[in-house]
Amino acid sequence: MKTIYLDCSMGAAGDMLTAALLELTEDKETALEELNALGIPHVRYVAERSEKRGIVGTHMSVKIDGHEEGDEHAEHHHHHGRHMEDIRSIVSALNTNEKVKRDIMAVYTLIADAESHVHGRPVSEVHFHEVGALDAIADIAAVCVLIDRLGADEVCASVIHVGSGTVSCAHGILPVPAPATAHILRGIPCCGGEIKGELCTPTGAALLRHFVRRFGDMPAIRVDAIGYGMGKKDFPRANALRAMIGETETETERIAVLSFNVDDMTAEQISFASERLFASGAVEVFTLPAGMKKSRPGTLVCALCHEEKKEAVISAIFKNTSTLGVRESECRRHVLERRFVKYDTPYGEVRSKISEGYGVKREKLEYEDLARIARENDTGIDRAAKMVEEHIINSNQKS
Repeated sequence: MKTIYLDCSMGAAGDMLTAALLELTEDKETALEELNALGIPHVRYVAERSEKRGIVGTHMSVKIDGHEEGDEHAEHHHHHGRHMEDIRSIVSALNTNEKVKRDIMAVYTLIADAESHVHGRPVSEVHFHEVGALDAIADIAAVCVLIDRLGADEVCASVIHVGSGTVSCAHGILPVPAPATAHILRGIPCCGGEIKGELCTPTGAALLRHFVRRFGDMPAIRVDAIGYGMGKKDFPRANALRAMIGETETETERIAVLSFNVDDMTAEQISFASERLFASGAVEVFTLPAGMKKSRPGTLVCALCHEEKKEAVISAIFKNTSTLGVRESECRRHVLERRFVKYDTPYGEVRSKISEGYGVKREKLEYEDLARIARENDTGIDRAAKMVEEHIINSNQKS
């Protein structure tokens, strides 16, 4: 599986992600020409060689009418706040495919939702400041274009170092991570540290949230290319985001198998208990008929979970079943890599699970989305699936 791994040990910003991904491309000059052909008003991308703490990489400079962010000549464009419709208008006119445009707007939607939450106003009234500037639009568009160009099956990343201290922005002095950044990063593993400053920006956070499917240690990967995207500031550590691209193997994992027998629970009680085991962290729960003592018919219940969830699952077993004991064993589980894609259809957004590995690739539309469409259109679930599949096929033929 073609995989991009992002090392965010010094955070993530749009320009750093752009530069690191550009270094992964086989033809950097052509990729840069593609970015400059997007047609963002007043904007030109310039890739510059940069060195931080002895590491050589690329700094991506966004020139606005020939001047970089921070220049007094660029101040007018940089501080021109925009609303969501302004962003949508710029994006719709870009010289790129519809998938990239959808990715750009999805990233901006994450930012808009965060700003709406932080400032307590509807998304339609959110007024972008820094993230509505032309250089921010350029960063988001560039990352979406480059990820599409690289064609990876999966993007994964490390824990995100957000920095510490405070940051100055249009709203004043704010803690690090800034409130919008913190909202976007909910549920994603992050850390602070001794580095004072904002290492992860709202733009960087939203790009990671949209594209990255899992966060943690680097997977087993046969690396084909490595890229370093350099930030502007100097810190005690190299201010660089490192990107790698290569092939990952299908996953093999160690898993705990917890099993027990019951002969005094109804089918409804076992069904409810199974739901609670899933809620506590089990990845699989299944039952088998079992013959028990005194020739009583009973049920063998098995729950599979990862080591870190084991205690929670065992606790849920005792709380929700009549068993007096749980057996534990450990096994290796071979699984296909899984990821989700989303399709915009006349019936609403539909998710589809793609599973691949061992020379196999499968795609299956999500049951809950199909069930919703079936209910809304008063039809069967097979017909709902056919309606969605026909729309996807027609859309692919048009594109």
